[in-house]
Amino acid sequence: MAKKSVLFWFFAPGTLLYLAVFVFPTLIGLRYSFTDWNGMSEAFRFVGLDNYRGVAENIIFHKAFLNNLKFMAAVVVVQSTLSLLVALLLSGNRRRNVALRGLYFFPAILSSVAVAFIGAFVYDPTLGLLNNLLSALGLESLAGNWLGDPAKAIYSVAAVHIWSHFGQMALLYIAGIQGIPADLFESAKMDGGNRWHVFRWVTWPLLAPTAVVAVALTTIGSFKAFDLVFVMTKGGPMYATEILSTYIYTAAFQNYRFGEAAAASVYFMAIIAFITFLQFKSLRANRVAQ
Repeated sequence: MAKKSVLFWFFAPGTLLYLAVFVFPTLIGLRYSFTDWNGMSEAFRFVGLDNYRGVAENIIFHKAFLNNLKFMAAVVVVQSTLSLLVALLLSGNRRRNVALRGLYFFPAILSSVAVAFIGAFVYDPTLGLLNNLLSALGLESLAGNWLGDPAKAIYSVAAVHIWSHFGQMALLYIAGIQGIPADLFESAKMDGGNRWHVFRWVTWPLLAPTAVVAVALTTIGSFKAFDLVFVMTKGGPMYATEILSTYIYTAAFQNYRFGEAAAASVYFMAIIAFITFLQFKSLRANRVAQ
Protein backbone atom coordinates (compact mmCIF):
# COMPACT_ATOMS: atom_id res chain seq x y z
CA MET A 1 0.00 0.00 0.00
CA ALA A 2 2.85 2.37 0.80
CA LYS A 3 4.35 1.85 -2.65
CA LYS A 4 1.00 2.58 -4.30
CA SER A 5 0.69 5.77 -2.27
CA VAL A 6 4.13 6.92 -3.37
CA LEU A 7 3.34 6.17 -7.03
CA PHE A 8 0.11 8.17 -6.73
CA TRP A 9 1.98 11.29 -5.63
CA PHE A 10 4.40 10.87 -8.53
CA PHE A 11 1.54 10.75 -11.03
CA ALA A 12 -0.71 13.34 -9.39
CA PRO A 13 1.06 16.58 -10.50
CA GLY A 14 1.23 15.53 -14.13
CA THR A 15 -2.35 14.27 -14.11
CA LEU A 16 -3.65 17.50 -12.56
CA LEU A 17 -1.70 19.58 -15.07
CA TYR A 18 -3.05 17.50 -17.95
CA LEU A 19 -6.60 17.91 -16.68
CA ALA A 20 -6.16 21.66 -16.16
CA VAL A 21 -4.57 22.56 -19.49
CA PHE A 22 -6.16 20.00 -21.82
CA VAL A 23 -9.14 17.99 -20.60
CA PHE A 24 -11.16 20.73 -18.88
CA PRO A 25 -10.56 23.40 -21.59
CA THR A 26 -11.49 20.84 -24.25
CA LEU A 27 -14.75 19.99 -22.50
CA ILE A 28 -15.57 23.68 -22.00
CA GLY A 29 -14.84 24.42 -25.66
CA LEU A 30 -17.00 21.49 -26.69
CA ARG A 31 -19.85 22.92 -24.59
CA TYR A 32 -19.49 26.37 -26.13
CA SER A 33 -19.57 24.86 -29.62
CA PHE A 34 -23.28 24.22 -29.08
CA THR A 35 -24.02 27.82 -28.07
CA ASP A 36 -24.16 31.31 -29.62
CA TRP A 37 -21.76 32.79 -27.03
CA ASN A 38 -20.03 35.97 -28.23
CA GLY A 39 -17.10 35.70 -25.83
CA MET A 40 -18.03 38.67 -23.65
CA SER A 41 -21.59 38.52 -22.36
CA GLU A 42 -22.63 36.15 -19.61
CA ALA A 43 -25.83 35.21 -21.42
CA PHE A 44 -25.88 32.69 -24.24
CA ARG A 45 -28.27 30.10 -25.57
CA PHE A 46 -27.81 26.61 -26.86
CA VAL A 47 -28.23 26.32 -30.63
CA GLY A 48 -27.64 22.60 -31.09
CA LEU A 49 -25.66 21.70 -34.21
CA ASP A 50 -26.19 25.06 -35.95
CA ASN A 51 -22.55 26.09 -35.47
CA TYR A 52 -21.29 22.82 -36.93
CA ARG A 53 -23.59 23.12 -39.94
CA GLY A 54 -22.61 26.76 -40.44
CA VAL A 55 -18.89 25.99 -40.35
CA ALA A 56 -19.26 22.99 -42.67
CA GLU A 57 -21.10 25.16 -45.23
CA ASN A 58 -18.75 28.15 -44.93
CA ILE A 59 -16.76 28.71 -48.15
CA ILE A 60 -13.90 30.39 -46.27
CA PHE A 61 -13.61 27.36 -43.98
CA HIS A 62 -13.38 25.13 -47.07
CA LYS A 63 -10.63 27.35 -48.50
CA ALA A 64 -8.79 27.37 -45.18
CA PHE A 65 -8.94 23.57 -45.07
CA LEU A 66 -7.58 23.24 -48.63
CA ASN A 67 -4.83 25.76 -47.85
CA ASN A 68 -3.91 23.75 -44.78
CA LEU A 69 -3.67 20.60 -46.88
CA LYS A 70 -1.39 22.37 -49.39
CA PHE A 71 0.73 23.73 -46.57
CA MET A 72 0.90 20.33 -44.86
CA ALA A 73 1.81 18.50 -48.07
CA ALA A 74 4.62 20.92 -48.89
CA VAL A 75 5.99 20.90 -45.34
CA VAL A 76 5.77 17.15 -44.75
CA VAL A 77 7.32 16.14 -48.09
CA VAL A 78 10.06 18.77 -48.31
CA GLN A 79 10.92 19.03 -44.62
CA SER A 80 10.98 15.26 -44.06
CA THR A 81 13.16 14.68 -47.12
CA LEU A 82 15.51 17.56 -46.35
CA SER A 83 15.89 16.70 -42.66
CA LEU A 84 16.57 13.04 -43.45
CA LEU A 85 19.18 13.99 -46.06
CA VAL A 86 20.90 16.37 -43.64
CA ALA A 87 20.82 13.69 -40.92
CA LEU A 88 22.50 11.14 -43.21
CA LEU A 89 25.22 13.64 -44.08
CA LEU A 90 25.83 14.88 -40.52
CA SER A 91 25.33 11.73 -38.43
CA GLY A 92 29.07 11.46 -37.73
CA ASN A 93 30.52 13.22 -34.68
CA ARG A 94 33.19 15.25 -36.46
CA ARG A 95 33.61 18.85 -35.35
CA ARG A 96 32.37 20.12 -38.70
CA ASN A 97 29.23 18.01 -38.46
CA VAL A 98 28.51 19.17 -34.91
CA ALA A 99 28.95 22.81 -35.95
CA LEU A 100 26.63 22.39 -38.94
CA ARG A 101 24.00 20.71 -36.75
CA GLY A 102 24.02 23.74 -34.48
CA LEU A 103 23.76 26.07 -37.48
CA TYR A 104 20.79 24.22 -38.96
CA PHE A 105 19.10 23.93 -35.56
CA PHE A 106 19.49 27.66 -34.79
CA PRO A 107 16.21 28.83 -36.46
CA ALA A 108 14.26 26.41 -34.23
CA ILE A 109 15.23 28.37 -31.10
CA LEU A 110 13.90 31.62 -32.55
CA SER A 111 10.34 32.64 -31.77
CA SER A 112 7.83 32.09 -34.56
CA VAL A 113 7.16 35.84 -34.68
CA ALA A 114 10.87 36.55 -35.25
CA VAL A 115 10.97 33.90 -37.98
CA ALA A 116 7.88 35.48 -39.58
CA PHE A 117 9.49 38.92 -39.65
CA ILE A 118 12.64 37.44 -41.20
CA GLY A 119 10.53 35.68 -43.83
CA ALA A 120 8.55 38.84 -44.60
CA PHE A 121 11.81 40.78 -45.08
CA VAL A 122 13.28 38.12 -47.36
CA TYR A 123 10.13 38.12 -49.52
CA ASP A 124 9.70 41.91 -49.66
CA PRO A 125 9.17 42.70 -53.39
CA THR A 126 11.33 45.85 -53.29
CA LEU A 127 13.94 45.50 -50.56
CA GLY A 128 13.75 41.76 -49.99
CA LEU A 129 16.81 39.54 -50.06
CA LEU A 130 15.30 36.98 -52.43
CA ASN A 131 14.38 39.34 -55.27
CA ASN A 132 17.66 41.24 -54.95
CA LEU A 133 19.61 37.98 -55.04
CA LEU A 134 17.73 36.85 -58.16
CA SER A 135 18.44 40.21 -59.80
CA ALA A 136 22.14 39.97 -58.93
CA LEU A 137 22.25 36.55 -60.57
CA GLY A 138 20.55 37.85 -63.72
CA LEU A 139 17.32 36.01 -62.96
CA GLU A 140 15.00 39.02 -62.72
CA SER A 141 12.32 37.07 -64.56
CA LEU A 142 11.95 34.78 -61.54
CA ALA A 143 11.49 37.65 -59.09
CA GLY A 144 7.96 38.39 -57.94
CA ASN A 145 5.62 39.41 -55.15
CA TRP A 146 5.97 36.19 -53.21
CA LEU A 147 3.45 36.98 -50.50
CA GLY A 148 1.14 39.06 -52.68
CA ASP A 149 0.55 36.45 -55.38
CA PRO A 150 -2.33 34.12 -54.39
CA ALA A 151 -0.73 31.26 -56.33
CA LYS A 152 2.62 31.54 -54.52
CA ALA A 153 1.77 32.87 -51.07
CA ILE A 154 0.94 29.63 -49.23
CA TYR A 155 4.06 27.88 -50.55
CA SER A 156 6.22 30.90 -49.71
CA VAL A 157 5.03 30.76 -46.11
CA ALA A 158 5.57 26.98 -46.10
CA ALA A 159 9.19 27.51 -47.19
CA VAL A 160 9.80 29.73 -44.16
CA HIS A 161 8.23 27.10 -41.89
CA ILE A 162 10.48 24.43 -43.41
CA TRP A 163 13.60 26.58 -42.94
CA SER A 164 12.80 27.13 -39.27
CA HIS A 165 12.07 23.49 -38.38
CA PHE A 166 14.01 21.11 -40.64
CA GLY A 167 17.11 21.33 -38.43
CA GLN A 168 15.06 20.24 -35.43
CA MET A 169 13.74 17.18 -37.27
CA ALA A 170 17.25 16.47 -38.59
CA LEU A 171 18.51 16.14 -35.01
CA LEU A 172 15.72 13.66 -34.33
CA TYR A 173 16.81 11.55 -37.30
CA ILE A 174 20.48 11.84 -36.26
CA ALA A 175 19.61 10.47 -32.83
CA GLY A 176 17.81 7.57 -34.53
CA ILE A 177 20.75 6.85 -36.83
CA GLN A 178 23.26 6.95 -33.97
CA GLY A 179 21.11 4.46 -32.07
CA ILE A 180 21.62 1.84 -34.80
CA PRO A 181 24.47 -0.58 -33.89
CA ALA A 182 27.59 0.17 -35.92
CA ASP A 183 28.14 -3.58 -36.45
CA LEU A 184 25.16 -3.70 -38.80
CA PHE A 185 26.66 -1.04 -41.07
CA GLU A 186 30.02 -2.79 -41.10
CA SER A 187 28.41 -6.15 -41.90
CA ALA A 188 26.45 -4.64 -44.78
CA LYS A 189 29.59 -3.06 -46.24
CA MET A 190 31.54 -6.32 -45.88
CA ASP A 191 28.78 -8.08 -47.81
CA GLY A 192 29.37 -5.71 -50.70
CA GLY A 193 26.55 -3.28 -50.08
CA ASN A 194 26.92 0.26 -51.44
CA ARG A 195 25.55 3.39 -49.74
CA TRP A 196 22.08 2.89 -51.23
CA HIS A 197 21.92 -0.75 -50.16
CA VAL A 198 23.01 0.15 -46.62
CA PHE A 199 20.37 2.85 -46.42
CA ARG A 200 17.62 0.74 -48.00
CA TRP A 201 18.14 -2.45 -46.03
CA VAL A 202 19.74 -1.28 -42.75
CA THR A 203 19.26 2.40 -42.00
CA TRP A 204 15.71 2.98 -43.17
CA PRO A 205 14.03 -0.12 -41.62
CA LEU A 206 15.63 0.61 -38.25
CA LEU A 207 14.93 4.33 -38.59
CA ALA A 208 11.23 3.79 -39.34
CA PRO A 209 10.04 4.33 -35.72
CA THR A 210 11.88 7.66 -35.66
CA ALA A 211 10.37 8.55 -39.03
CA VAL A 212 6.86 7.87 -37.69
CA VAL A 213 7.42 10.32 -34.83
CA ALA A 214 9.12 12.91 -37.07
CA VAL A 215 6.36 12.86 -39.69
CA ALA A 216 3.65 13.07 -37.02
CA LEU A 217 5.36 16.05 -35.37
CA THR A 218 5.86 17.70 -38.76
CA THR A 219 2.18 17.23 -39.63
CA ILE A 220 0.96 18.64 -36.33
CA GLY A 221 3.42 21.53 -36.63
CA SER A 222 2.14 22.37 -40.11
CA PHE A 223 -1.38 22.71 -38.73
CA LYS A 224 -0.14 24.92 -35.86
CA ALA A 225 1.47 27.60 -38.04
CA PHE A 226 -0.92 30.32 -36.89
CA ASP A 227 1.66 32.84 -35.68
CA LEU A 228 3.77 32.47 -38.83
CA VAL A 229 0.82 32.97 -41.19
CA PHE A 230 -0.79 35.72 -39.13
CA VAL A 231 2.36 37.85 -38.93
CA MET A 232 3.43 37.33 -42.55
CA THR A 233 0.10 37.59 -44.42
CA LYS A 234 -2.84 37.67 -41.95
CA GLY A 235 -4.47 35.07 -44.22
CA GLY A 236 -4.27 37.13 -47.41
CA PRO A 237 -4.19 37.88 -50.22
CA MET A 238 -7.83 36.97 -50.92
CA TYR A 239 -7.75 34.20 -48.30
CA ALA A 240 -4.88 32.52 -50.20
CA THR A 241 -3.04 31.80 -46.92
CA GLU A 242 -6.08 31.47 -44.65
CA ILE A 243 -5.63 28.28 -42.66
CA LEU A 244 -7.83 26.64 -40.04
CA SER A 245 -6.13 28.28 -37.07
CA THR A 246 -6.41 31.79 -38.55
CA TYR A 247 -10.05 31.08 -39.44
CA ILE A 248 -10.73 30.14 -35.80
CA TYR A 249 -8.92 33.25 -34.55
CA THR A 250 -10.89 35.53 -36.87
CA ALA A 251 -14.21 33.97 -35.89
CA ALA A 252 -13.47 34.26 -32.16
CA PHE A 253 -11.48 37.45 -31.64
CA GLN A 254 -12.48 39.62 -34.60
CA ASN A 255 -16.07 38.58 -35.29
CA TYR A 256 -16.87 37.57 -31.68
CA ARG A 257 -18.50 34.29 -32.70
CA PHE A 258 -16.96 32.06 -30.07
CA GLY A 259 -19.54 29.33 -30.57
CA GLU A 260 -18.63 29.08 -34.26
CA ALA A 261 -14.92 29.19 -33.40
CA ALA A 262 -15.37 26.38 -30.88
CA ALA A 263 -17.16 24.25 -33.48
CA ALA A 264 -14.37 24.93 -35.99
CA SER A 265 -11.84 23.93 -33.31
CA VAL A 266 -13.59 20.57 -32.89
CA TYR A 267 -13.37 20.01 -36.66
CA PHE A 268 -9.73 21.12 -36.50
CA MET A 269 -8.86 18.61 -33.76
CA ALA A 270 -10.68 15.80 -35.59
CA ILE A 271 -8.86 16.56 -38.86
CA ILE A 272 -5.42 16.50 -37.19
CA ALA A 273 -6.24 13.25 -35.37
CA PHE A 274 -7.49 11.60 -38.57
CA ILE A 275 -4.52 12.62 -40.72
CA THR A 276 -2.03 11.62 -38.02
CA PHE A 277 -3.77 8.26 -37.64
CA LEU A 278 -3.53 7.63 -41.40
CA GLN A 279 0.18 8.50 -41.36
CA PHE A 280 0.87 6.13 -38.47
CA LYS A 281 -1.01 3.33 -40.23
CA SER A 282 0.78 3.95 -43.52
CA LEU A 283 4.28 4.13 -42.04
CA ARG A 284 3.72 1.08 -39.85
CA ALA A 285 2.36 -0.90 -42.79
CA ASN A 286 5.42 0.11 -44.79
CA ARG A 287 7.66 -1.02 -41.96
CA VAL A 288 5.95 -4.41 -41.77
CA ALA A 289 6.27 -4.83 -45.53
CA GLN A 290 9.99 -4.24 -45.27
